[in-house]
Amino acid sequence: MNEPTGNTLGLKPSELKHLRNTFRRRVSPHDIVSAELARHLTEFSHETNRQVGVLLSRKGEVEHVIVGNAHKLELPDIGRTRAGQVRLRGLRLVHTHLKSEELTRDDLTDLALLRLDLVAAIGVQADGEPGVLHYGHLLPENRDGTLWRTESLRSVFDDQPDFAATVEALEDELASKATARRIGDRERAVLVAVCLDGKRADSEASLTEMKELARTAGVEVVDELLQVRRQADPKYLIGRGKLDELNLRSMQLHGDVLILDKDLSPSQARGISEATSMKVLDRTQLILDIFAQRAQSAEGKLQVELAQLKYLMPRLVGANESMSRLMGGGVGGRGPGETKLEIDRRRVRDRITMLERKLDQLSGDRRTRRRQRSRRELPIISIVGYTNAGKSTLLNALTKSDVLAEDKLFATLDPTSRRLRFPREHEVIITDTVGFIRDLPKDLVAAFRATLEELGDASLLLHVIDAADPARDAQVEAVEKILGSLDLGDRPRLKVWNKADRLPPEQVEQLVRSHGGVAVSAVTRFGFDTLLEKAETTLFAEGHAEKAEALHAAMHEPTA
Repeated sequence: MNEPTGNTLGLKPSELKHLRNTFRRRVSPHDIVSAELARHLTEFSHETNRQVGVLLSRKGEVEHVIVGNAHKLELPDIGRTRAGQVRLRGLRLVHTHLKSEELTRDDLTDLALLRLDLVAAIGVQADGEPGVLHYGHLLPENRDGTLWRTESLRSVFDDQPDFAATVEALEDELASKATARRIGDRERAVLVAVCLDGKRADSEASLTEMKELARTAGVEVVDELLQVRRQADPKYLIGRGKLDELNLRSMQLHGDVLILDKDLSPSQARGISEATSMKVLDRTQLILDIFAQRAQSAEGKLQVELAQLKYLMPRLVGANESMSRLMGGGVGGRGPGETKLEIDRRRVRDRITMLERKLDQLSGDRRTRRRQRSRRELPIISIVGYTNAGKSTLLNALTKSDVLAEDKLFATLDPTSRRLRFPREHEVIITDTVGFIRDLPKDLVAAFRATLEELGDASLLLHVIDAADPARDAQVEAVEKILGSLDLGDRPRLKVWNKADRLPPEQVEQLVRSHGGVAVSAVTRFGFDTLLEKAETTLFAEGHAEKAEALHAAMHEPTA
């Protein structure tokens, strides 16, 4: 037998019988609500001072009866029947408002999150009769970003719009919008930058960088938000209200992924995941995913896997949804759940240990190769800089190589070495390295430490900077910070202001005058003569002159 749900405690037997009789009522598929059902609901609300609502199928049958308090009602779990990107739930909510108020924020949130066909509120008059009828339904994606349309009738007894025709037209429009937008299988992301220190300009730059990271990861950005807060919400980072707004907006735009520019604590990641149907990623996860896509060598793949496992380790609790009910401890929280969790942790720890052992072995092999290079007494120049500053393009232009160079972040993960001959017959080895980024995840730095050890043997660092990037000063600071963490702060370096062809000549001159270095364009080869001259002068003025001359003489000695 069908039973009402919700706030039924304290109801009289006669009132419960009144509610059970609601299941016998029927409404025309073309009406929002019948006058008889409306009167039946308002009579109950008038007597009990509680809201009451029904969920009606498209056939007009009563599926659920819900009792609330004087201000709102809580809908039951209605599953995922019919719910989809181009289909609505197949249920409409009709409930009472004791003060005849318009649809509330809770009403409209339920409409959007549950993808209901329609939500309607019937005003309860002083004599218990039904009065005004407020109703609303979702809207397809539109330029104004409006999520729903609300309308009102002065009375339930007035002519109502054809409900069946309205829902059919709405689903057809949702389907046509989705078909027009469906190009490829890329995930659709909503980006959120959080400003906690009042530095709005930095947060805007972070949001721009997040868009580039998302593009590199192959994700389509459908919406972006800059949220300013005094402090981070301990559970939701951006606050529950803003998260609900994002939920509503992303449902209309059919967003699949929510990406935040701050690293989430394990509790924040769980809290946000539970409050949204989207996949939730923070900045570190996005960068790790890009590295996983870009890794080509065996060593690079091992380094990325190690970083991912170290990131996963503290977040393992509750990661498996089937285990989540067994994680709380106490009665029902012991035994299989804890055993399964410990098994997962142990496997991750064992895998981390094995990967670190393999990387140590590869690091030893790399040191052997570096010793062989040093025996040949060739100076080493390492190209460093922010990701996508043009390091690989510069290497290709200087050495006439064909190293992969793309207009994407982290196009190069594995170090690449080439020989370079200066105009004065000096010869060096020039190495391209992985690009840096602001707040590079510490697990990633640790995993790639063996690769970054290449920088320790460099006699000169070419710090390549995107001169045309508005955030270049922050990028220079980020690179210098990472070099300092690698104990390379005192290593000789030469600033290379790349992409100078994108700036006016007078601005390029001012940049070099105020910050030093040399301006070049890796595409047009502008400034290469000056770059090579300064690099050679800087390099061989650092104690390599005699060694280079001896090497030059040895290279030209006749062989026996």
